Amino acid sequence: MPNKKMNKLSAILLAGVSLMLAGPAMAQDFPSQPVEIIVPYAAGGGTDLSVRVLADVMQKHLEGSTIVVRNEAGGGGAIGTGSALAAKADGYTLGTGAQGPISLLPHYGATSYTIDDVDFLGLMGRNLQVVLACADAPFSTFEEFMTYAKANPGMVLIGNSGAGGANHLSVEAFAKASGTSFENVPFGGASEALTACAGGHIDAVTATPAEARPHLESGAVKALFIMERERLGSMPDVPTAVENGIDFTWSSWKGIIAPKGIPEDVRDKLVQALAETINDPEFLTKMEEMGEFVDYRDPAGYEALARGDSGVAEGIIRELGMYGMNAQ
Repeated sequence: MPNKKMNKLSAILLAGVSLMLAGPAMAQDFPSQPVEIIVPYAAGGGTDLSVRVLADVMQKHLEGSTIVVRNEAGGGGAIGTGSALAAKADGYTLGTGAQGPISLLPHYGATSYTIDDVDFLGLMGRNLQVVLACADAPFSTFEEFMTYAKANPGMVLIGNSGAGGANHLSVEAFAKASGTSFENVPFGGASEALTACAGGHIDAVTATPAEARPHLESGAVKALFIMERERLGSMPDVPTAVENGIDFTWSSWKGIIAPKGIPEDVRDKLVQALAETINDPEFLTKMEEMGEFVDYRDPAGYEALARGDSGVAEGIIRELGMYGMNAQ
């Protein structure tokens, strides 16, 4: 009997030692199978296309890897984001971390996660926002826009790509920072909002520079200001609110995230590969060709940006009476 007990104990100890040895060995061999990046939006959009470029280039920097992209759309990005964050924390399932699903949607309720569930690996880019004066608007410069808005509180109709989205909240945040108020007009997307703007049905609209470009080139709209700290090289004549004495910036963004708990050495490999990828000339060239604004930030910088936006968004969403409105 004692021999049986000893044999059982020995087997347990050997199993434990094997597991201890296997863990580091598996981490050192990473990746030994394809790495998947979940995009929480439909295929063909700007986020999807840019992540596919990243996945293709990243295979050079994550030795031995095959990186595939899977689209899991729905819920404004909440479904795919939740799926990525609920995945096994082994480094083989990553997610695309966008501003809306991470910093905005949890405040409306009904997401399966919060910002505290996110492991931020690296920011890949930002979608800048420019405010445009529409056809027949009673202003065509930033100064005229501000003068008119202050003289006519709540009367300026500003279009956005959807109620509660980044373009809506950015205008609410700007109004708060500048002591003005506007009437936000939601549309079914940026294209609809810009068409209404070019047709003179609203006074102003918020969009990305890439979205606005054809309308600016046609002369149908005029750029009032860019929501950045400094002017853009591609739009040198467009002022910022900051240079006009209003300390306000805003942009939406995207990066690569993971569920918390990935082995540290696996995480280090992923973070390093992302940094090398986002600074790779091939990646930079392809992103520029698509009109994407690349802005790499390491995990700490990415998380700071996301948490900062989450705090601002929560305050605005509460003021609008929309906090927790989708909670069951």
